[in-house]
Amino acid sequence: MIALSLAEIAAVVGGQTHDIPDTSVQVTGPVVRDSREVVPGTLFVAFVGERVDGHDFAAQVVEAGAVAVLASRPVGVPAIVVDDVQEALGALARHVVERLGATLVALTGSAGKTSTKDLIAQVLGGKAPTVFTPGSLNNEIGLPLTALSATEETKFLVLEMGARGIGHIRYLAGLTPPKVGLVLNVGSAHIGEFGGREQIAQAKGELVESLPSAADGGAAILNADDPLVRAMASRTKAKVVLFGESAEADVRAENVRLTDSGQPSFRLHTPSGASDVTMRLYGEHHVSNALAAAAVAHELGMSATEIATALSGAGTLSRWRMEVTERPDGVTIVNDAYNANPESMRAALRALAAMGKGRRTWAVLGKMAELGDEALAEHDAVGRLAVRLNVSKLVAVGGIEASWLQLGAYNEGSWGEESVHVSDAQAAIDLLRKQLRPGDVVLVKASRSVGLESVAQTLAEAGTEGEVAAR
Repeated sequence: MIALSLAEIAAVVGGQTHDIPDTSVQVTGPVVRDSREVVPGTLFVAFVGERVDGHDFAAQVVEAGAVAVLASRPVGVPAIVVDDVQEALGALARHVVERLGATLVALTGSAGKTSTKDLIAQVLGGKAPTVFTPGSLNNEIGLPLTALSATEETKFLVLEMGARGIGHIRYLAGLTPPKVGLVLNVGSAHIGEFGGREQIAQAKGELVESLPSAADGGAAILNADDPLVRAMASRTKAKVVLFGESAEADVRAENVRLTDSGQPSFRLHTPSGASDVTMRLYGEHHVSNALAAAAVAHELGMSATEIATALSGAGTLSRWRMEVTERPDGVTIVNDAYNANPESMRAALRALAAMGKGRRTWAVLGKMAELGDEALAEHDAVGRLAVRLNVSKLVAVGGIEASWLQLGAYNEGSWGEESVHVSDAQAAIDLLRKQLRPGDVVLVKASRSVGLESVAQTLAEAGTEGEVAAR
């Protein structure tokens, strides 16, 4: 974080200082909520969780070098005490980004947020110092913590914004007001919580409503191929830039194809020129992500050639997202187990089919959470798609949702041993250990709560020191 005195922080967050002999002392290190991340100069934020109370670590973090604790009660060591720690953290983030002068880029969408954020970060990072959301820390705590990790040298701040209801993105955009706002898509993720796609679109569109006008430099980057996203153009005063494969898109792809290994290649067209891209990532769904990143980068002054070069060199920054391990025995493990929704599940299956041409393919799939009344139909549809894509083996892992996956495959014509339902991750591991053959390709994907990353990790490590590709 940029250096701030404890007195200035207390004033910004409306807090009272306790046990601080000298309020001119500055916070020169990071702002963290995990006591294990404390280094000299840190400001430690004490949240009260379901199982852990950060206040209990106050003495420990100060001993480790923390300058003070941002707390909701006195803790016997230097502290700034506030009524609401989360609100105070947000106020501090807003203060810091206003002082920075960096260009804020915010993005949201039902699927592909983290992969696209990683692409934007790598493309812009080649142009100037860039700070971006680590992993999927895109909520009311993770977002301000990311913003507070920026320094005076930061030129671009790339922030992923998630939402589980109306008003969430409006709140986040208020903490870190973006200049450029990107909406990727409106899909089925969290549809059970929102109640329908129209409500999801309403929530995602709060991002473009928060942007400054075109005259003040605001830019809304919208997916021309998604009608619900494209319609958001009417909800913003910012300049509208369309991306996609549509002929009407300002930034678009032509001649899209997949290499023999399943990596996308295409001709990138921008308003200022065109250039060829061949990505290191796997799956055609990354074309849309790349176009979104290209539209952002072009709006911020990069040429088509610069963007294409950066996209062609970009890899995976966040774990368990199409993370590919090639074992010495020729088995390929695709770990996409961080999360799942119907759109990302279909994209991953198509990527598996492309990667597995001429090889035996396995889809180890589990529950897609938070689908509400759509859960049965969506799991059934994924099981059917696996059969239509000629996936050799479907392993459905878990409870009733997994049974729906297998039922969909069965009803589509997957009989005998082509699909199987197992109880848990260990059962899936045992099955694959017995049946995998050299040259097989294995996709592992489910919602985070299922914990299928253990399947991918165990199989990837089985008798190998394999390196993760696309890194």
